[in-house]
Amino acid sequence: MSTAITLWERYQNWLYYNDALGMYLDISRMGFDEAFVAAMRPKFDRAFAAMAELERGEIANPDEGRMVGHYWLRDADLAPTSELTAEIVTTLERIEAFVSKAHSGEVTAPNGQKFTDILSIGIGGSALGPQFVAEAIAPVDAPLAIHFVDNTDPAGIDRTIARIGDRLSTTLAIVISKSGGTPETRNGMLEAQKIFGDRGLNFAKQAIAVTGVGSKLENVAKSEGWLTTFPMADWVGGRTSELSAVGLPAAALQGIDIRAMLDGAKAMDAATRVPTLEENPAALLAMAWYYAGNGKGEKDMVILPYKDSLLLFSRYLQQLVMESLGKEKDLDGNTVYQGIAVYGNKGSTDQHAYVQQLREGVPNFFATFIEVLGDRDGASPEVEPGVTAGDYLSGLLQGTRSALFENDRDSITLTVQKVDEFIVGALIALYERAVGLYASLVNINAYHQPGVEAGKKAAAAVLDLQTKLVAVLKSADRPMTLEDIAKEIGSPDEIEVVYKILRHLHANDRGVTIVGNLGKPSTLQVSFAG
Repeated sequence: MSTAITLWERYQNWLYYNDALGMYLDISRMGFDEAFVAAMRPKFDRAFAAMAELERGEIANPDEGRMVGHYWLRDADLAPTSELTAEIVTTLERIEAFVSKAHSGEVTAPNGQKFTDILSIGIGGSALGPQFVAEAIAPVDAPLAIHFVDNTDPAGIDRTIARIGDRLSTTLAIVISKSGGTPETRNGMLEAQKIFGDRGLNFAKQAIAVTGVGSKLENVAKSEGWLTTFPMADWVGGRTSELSAVGLPAAALQGIDIRAMLDGAKAMDAATRVPTLEENPAALLAMAWYYAGNGKGEKDMVILPYKDSLLLFSRYLQQLVMESLGKEKDLDGNTVYQGIAVYGNKGSTDQHAYVQQLREGVPNFFATFIEVLGDRDGASPEVEPGVTAGDYLSGLLQGTRSALFENDRDSITLTVQKVDEFIVGALIALYERAVGLYASLVNINAYHQPGVEAGKKAAAAVLDLQTKLVAVLKSADRPMTLEDIAKEIGSPDEIEVVYKILRHLHANDRGVTIVGNLGKPSTLQVSFAG
């Protein structure tokens, strides 16, 4: 690839274009050769077959005994049973009917006014997808403005509620949790219920639940008389749930055409089912990822969308890629430590942030440029003779791509005509399929997340420890050292955790008093004065 004509030929040889999608994919600036491609073809034959089995309803998550069927959401006729097909169709129709009533004023806030805002309470896939979609395609004059509680951070919750202000009385709360027991979402819901109650509002009369059938949350919603519930299917994982009841109600309430999003995903699903490497954009992405990281995730994935509306795409992809591919064990039980780290912001902001390192620093990444051909609706003024701001943005993308290539830095370029509902649905489906194919190439299960569950269990253990040590302090008749407290609760090896729990309680005036040199924890005397 030493001459311009060679680069041009390689570009044409590896350029994928889909007219129905209006999308180009260019992997020509990845350094693979024909020998590498030939070696990958048998792996892709197996990956295509495995993906086809998944779509037919094979159990993909043996430890949970469930299927993986997010692709059925946009083509219900592909679902393996008529019952599932009916569930998908009925849920979508119910979502559209509720949204229509909310927009028309048939369903209102308790004060009789139309809903003006959405308070979306969820975490992980229940937040990242809706946030990405809202940022990308919600209209500026959306019929309902959306706000998110996506963490168990009290100050963050306060800031979100403050932004809503006096409109809380016309705010529709959407609580999203498959089990109803996810701590962060439960905490957000309980905080919201108190805030609504403190203002004389009835939370239940302006709330809906998106949850599993028969879950704790569904039972609460029904017993308290919430406005309605929508089902979360057990065959849809959080990181692939945006085009399910998780994301569609909020999107539709904001005035987003959810049928167009589903159509875009359906069109992309069709394109990525083609069992031929060169004719399948998801397979081309997966091959490029495999090449970049030697099939072991040795390089990070940098996402650089050159469009403000795609600012949150890298955050969305972080969960989709890293939770799906970050696995210690492969399907045969071997320790493999797989995964691809993902980060990014947007162009050309990143050119003034970390492109310097990308070009001249540690070559531990490959970049994905996302190009949007349309600058804006309508004509653009010239900022220089014959040049618009959009021309600059395009030039900066092309220039950065060239600058990276000149220094032997690999990159992919994905080009779309514009950012709308159809394209957002297509982008979601493209990366979902690429992740699934890549997982097959490296022989891991992309559809479970034991590491996340381990973190939840560890957090629960910390909170259990907190309950015990507070009880010990309350019953003590004197100040105690950290060592004494840890021994008293039967956890002498957990003294550091004990210290951090007590420090947090002390900082928040929770009845714990700490006296002594804070820089020397072993000298501290702790008592309970609450």
